[in-house]
Amino acid sequence: MSTGLGGETEEPHHHPVDALPPPWQLLAGGLQHIAAMVAGVVAPPLIIGAAVGIGAVEQGLLITASLFSAGLATLLQSLGWWRFGARLPLINGASFAAVAPILAIVGSSAHGDALPIVYGATLVAGVLATLAAPYFSRLQRFFPPVVGGTVITLIGLSLLPVTLNWVRGTGEGGGTRVPTANLAIAAVTLAVVLICHRFLRGFWRQLALLIGLVAGTLLAWPLGLIDTSTLRGAAVFGFVPPLHFGAPQFHAGAIISLCIVMLVVMTESTATMMALGEIVDRPADERTLADGLRAAGAGTALSAVLGGFPCGAFAQNVGLVALTRMHSRYVVATSGALLVLLGLFPVASGIVELVPKPALGGAGLVLFGTVAASGIRTLGRADLSDPVNTIIVGVSLFIGMTPIVAPSFYTGLPAPVVTIMGSGISAGCITAILLHQAFRIRARRAVGAEA
Repeated sequence: MSTGLGGETEEPHHHPVDALPPPWQLLAGGLQHIAAMVAGVVAPPLIIGAAVGIGAVEQGLLITASLFSAGLATLLQSLGWWRFGARLPLINGASFAAVAPILAIVGSSAHGDALPIVYGATLVAGVLATLAAPYFSRLQRFFPPVVGGTVITLIGLSLLPVTLNWVRGTGEGGGTRVPTANLAIAAVTLAVVLICHRFLRGFWRQLALLIGLVAGTLLAWPLGLIDTSTLRGAAVFGFVPPLHFGAPQFHAGAIISLCIVMLVVMTESTATMMALGEIVDRPADERTLADGLRAAGAGTALSAVLGGFPCGAFAQNVGLVALTRMHSRYVVATSGALLVLLGLFPVASGIVELVPKPALGGAGLVLFGTVAASGIRTLGRADLSDPVNTIIVGVSLFIGMTPIVAPSFYTGLPAPVVTIMGSGISAGCITAILLHQAFRIRARRAVGAEA
């Protein structure tokens, strides 16, 4: 501590990321993050469990294992330990990038061996990702504003289908007709979030999302759109012991497939950490990226033991950080602790899941749009009057949006290509990096020729 001119002791300055809000603000902020991401954590085990053909009880345990492992991964990512954790307000959980490859593994495995093979491959992929983190983090120098801004914009745009499916009230690929009641709930939720953000001040303004979700839920109740089945069938306590679904089995094909998935997850996580660093005004340097990627790898390996799936950064929560300006990583750490409790007490997760999907969709329009706007702001630091930069942005956005507007576009190509290009974030990110490097090499050669 230093002493001021008046003889008073000055308090050390803390970056907003490291600030510790009061307990009630931690709890309220943590609940907002849970509401924004719990559907994303629950969806992969629901889809994979249905493909494996396990019963309702085992399906519930698969979900609680995913919640529990996501909580531990989030705590490691936000609080950090040694060289593990980005120490940013970053949520980690089951990545949707792994779902399609895991379904392929399930389809080619014997019924009783599917999950052990998946967990063996996940364990190896997580360990290898942890070891590769310091090398992968060197990509940071390949992210100038023209690349970083493009990728951040893609993160927001790629989440648009998630929002629309929530408003529709179905999973991916649902029907084309949207019920009027769903539109009403989404519109009311969106309106309440915007009104609260416009007229409230201080911490109440930061709770705009939570207030909007409560309003949307209350509107959905008399319309009969609240699904209480998960709450009625949920057990009070449901801890899943390690290796509950079988000891890991190691098959080369499955391991290769999920290692490719982890490359995609690491690319997405790198982009998400850089986007978050821009938002909270603490740019993610090479060490931060390495520590964050180590945590993602370690979280994935731990998930394999606990019954979860490959872990990656949740981009939707980046939008919440941008919207609420609650930059403290301890708010997200509270979310991690709440996820652990949801994994231990399934009845609590049933209460969270009462929030109707259309309400999440209305809030998602604000959340994900805010991320895209942050990307556009970053692009403002690039010289878009330069035709080269314009080409990099335009081509990368188009390639990144391809799997979003045409999900089956790459069907029939080799599985590794489908896995990498099927993620709009990874496809756009790789394209932007390659184009930027190609044009930069050409520019260097031109300068050398002139010299």
